[in-house]
Amino acid sequence: MQRKAYVTGTAALLVALLTGCTGGSADTGAADDANPGNAGTVPEAAQPGKYRTLPEPCAAVGRGALDSLLPGIKEIPDQDQRSKAYDGTATQTYDTDRKVGCRWKVESADATDHLYVDFERVVSYDNSVSDDSQAQKLFADVQTAADLPESGAPASGSSLAPMAGTGPVADASPSGTPSPSSSGTPSSSAPTPSAGESDGTAAADLRPRVLDGLGDEAFLDDQLGNSGSTAEQRTVTVVFRTSNVIVTIEYAEQPMTVGATPDSKEMQDRARNLAAHLAGSLSG
Repeated sequence: MQRKAYVTGTAALLVALLTGCTGGSADTGAADDANPGNAGTVPEAAQPGKYRTLPEPCAAVGRGALDSLLPGIKEIPDQDQRSKAYDGTATQTYDTDRKVGCRWKVESADATDHLYVDFERVVSYDNSVSDDSQAQKLFADVQTAADLPESGAPASGSSLAPMAGTGPVADASPSGTPSPSSSGTPSSSAPTPSAGESDGTAAADLRPRVLDGLGDEAFLDDQLGNSGSTAEQRTVTVVFRTSNVIVTIEYAEQPMTVGATPDSKEMQDRARNLAAHLAGSLSG
């Protein structure tokens, strides 16, 4: 009787062990099938930007534009010095695929004019953020730092005339008339009103503002300061973004005549025409 009970208990133990092994294998299979295809899935990388290279900055502005923006350049008597003035000076950079720029400075009897053009190609090193999105964020930071007036909604500003001239970038002013730096216009911390416009209309049109129709987004800043001298220097800055490239134009003029103030409308027109042409060149 005792031996029979032992055998029966042993058989029951074997059945339990086999049942447990079979149930475990089945559970494992069910768990594996619960999330099919998860193994080895890699998130899709964000799209790269449209631009992979940048233009040669000193060649991006043609002679016709420089004649208009820097009126004294044609007055340089020495041919070699005049050629160097047209060539400009490239800014130092350690990666010409990412950031390039060029500067021009010309003195005349009426004023000293400065022009600076900068191209920056933005690259995102985060696979989840596209180059365009990174450029958009950087542009927003630059615009915030400019501290535009809260009411600086898109404004019509002055009309852009058809481009005409020579070189990669055409004349930035329809007439090419030198800026009336020595006109004796009274000094003002606000943009100078245009002839035939009321002060209120001119202030609304010429104030620092967001610009429409230039690249993907753009803004203009206009600042007047004496820079430590008795003649006030005006600096007009236009910044725009096209895809993953941000372009900055700084155009400054300081008159030689005490009390003279550079004309805001004329300088803004020239800077905006140059910006429009550069944007068109990038898109082409």
